[in-house]
Amino acid sequence: MMRNLRSLVAVLALTAAAQAADTPEKSMDQAFQRLAESYLDESPSLSPSGATTLGDHRFDHKLDEVSAAARQIQRDFCQRYLGELKRIDRNQLSRENQVDYQLVEHSLKSDLWSIDTLQEWAWNPIAYTQLAGGAIYGLMAREFAPVDQRLISVTARMEQYPRLYSQIRETLNPARVPAVHAETAIKQNRGVLSIIDNLVKPHLESLSESERARLLKAIAVTTGEVEKHQKWLETELLPKAGGDARLGPRLFDEKLAYTLGTSLTRADIRARAEFELQRVRTEMYSIARGLQPDANLPDSPTPDQQQQVIAAALEKAYAQAPARDGVVPAAQASLKLTTDFVRSRDLVTIPPDPLDIIVMPEFQRGVSVAYCDSPGPLEVGQKTFYAVAPLPADWTEAQCASFLREYNLRSIHNLTVHEAMPGHFLQLAHANRSPNRLRSLLSSGVFVEGWAVYTEQMMSEEGFLDRDPLMRLITLKWYLRVVANSILDQSFHVDGMRREEAMHLMTHDTFQEEREAAGKWIRAQVTATQLSTYFVGYQEHRDLRTAAQTAWGDSFRLKRYHDGAISFGSPPVKFVKALLLNQPIPGNDR
Repeated sequence: MMRNLRSLVAVLALTAAAQAADTPEKSMDQAFQRLAESYLDESPSLSPSGATTLGDHRFDHKLDEVSAAARQIQRDFCQRYLGELKRIDRNQLSRENQVDYQLVEHSLKSDLWSIDTLQEWAWNPIAYTQLAGGAIYGLMAREFAPVDQRLISVTARMEQYPRLYSQIRETLNPARVPAVHAETAIKQNRGVLSIIDNLVKPHLESLSESERARLLKAIAVTTGEVEKHQKWLETELLPKAGGDARLGPRLFDEKLAYTLGTSLTRADIRARAEFELQRVRTEMYSIARGLQPDANLPDSPTPDQQQQVIAAALEKAYAQAPARDGVVPAAQASLKLTTDFVRSRDLVTIPPDPLDIIVMPEFQRGVSVAYCDSPGPLEVGQKTFYAVAPLPADWTEAQCASFLREYNLRSIHNLTVHEAMPGHFLQLAHANRSPNRLRSLLSSGVFVEGWAVYTEQMMSEEGFLDRDPLMRLITLKWYLRVVANSILDQSFHVDGMRREEAMHLMTHDTFQEEREAAGKWIRAQVTATQLSTYFVGYQEHRDLRTAAQTAWGDSFRLKRYHDGAISFGSPPVKFVKALLLNQPIPGNDR
């Protein structure tokens, strides 16, 4: 819920692209513009830390409220703007504004549903640990202002941490909190202190004596509050955590519809995923068989033969793995390789934005191995961070070996394609440059994740690494992970899948290593419906490219298509299809 509300904050420059003329036939567009301007002025205050992330710094000195009163303000906001939208006839809007209208409407309805029906605010402590860490990290990670100004804002926010942590403890209902959520929050909570140590304390000398004294006092207060909250998480919340991490069919299907924004049902996704699982394994067998020319392997293997042949071929890729402390350097090398390939093939326009590969901040760990942290749409050109989680210090040698087999050198290449070039980093840099900020700010996770998965397959098909068959095999294995994600997502939350079944799906059917599968099992429990965005998004991007090839015929060029597809920000793929190919604007699926 909180992430969606921070996206809501977002409608800064809602429809800069719609410069409506002052004529009677444009009255609806003008009404929508006036509504947009009001929305823009009011919404950022709903989440000050979210506004900072987006690049709106009017509220950098404030910290989010997570009380019942704050939720009522958010509820009233959504209901009021939904009421205003109903007064506008969407059919009389321009094509551009029809898209924007639906994006705002969908976001408002989704946020209302999250507040009143899902009620994650009562049972998900992870959202609060990420809020607490992000409130400082967002101020210090990028140089959007002189460091002394940012530190003064840090001080102001940290002085409000006692209120924040008190509200969190009052809001969370231990009886509704799943144990896995409490355990993950316990691991993340002290990440606030590492941010202070690494990003705040090194700059103390940039402050005046009085401001430095005030900041040091705020650090002491925050440290005490974090430790107090850690004790509460460990001794009060976790022992009493009695919630079920499974959403169940009703909540899952409703959240899935809001997350995906498509007409695909849970059954539709499952059928497509099961088909792809078999199709991709067949292709992997064909490649693996070619790597063993003297083995006299059959064209139509038994399931056991297929499994053994693919697994044996993957071992050749696993043999080339980074050292335990070598994942970040390997990612840096991969970034050069992928960037050089994209540039040499002229596949898409590369923006000049800076990109740093960093060790993942502690408050973000425990959910994914890597992520792309792009600047907000109001801060075009600021650094993007490609964050990679370090191997946990308490892992055994066997666990580390399992992880490094999964993230072998070719897998790191594929990870870099997904997170950076030409995946998230490149797409979001283009999105931030869209003249229509709405589609950058109210972004579709299906579009964003689907694009990144699409680029993995596209790069492989275009011959990345000289058509290395092992690279192709690893890329297909990563696509199998995407397929497994969508099956795991619904199977856990709806069908009652147990850990043993999930591990078999991941380690056997889709060839994942134990450490990857164990982490994904946790992720499936704490991020309902997010794991489905990769598979559905990839399917939609593939369909969009096919439609463009059909429509453009001999004039189809990959660079023209890629630049066009990511030029509209990050709205649902169905809207990009309508805008790119000049088709009718589809209606909302909810």
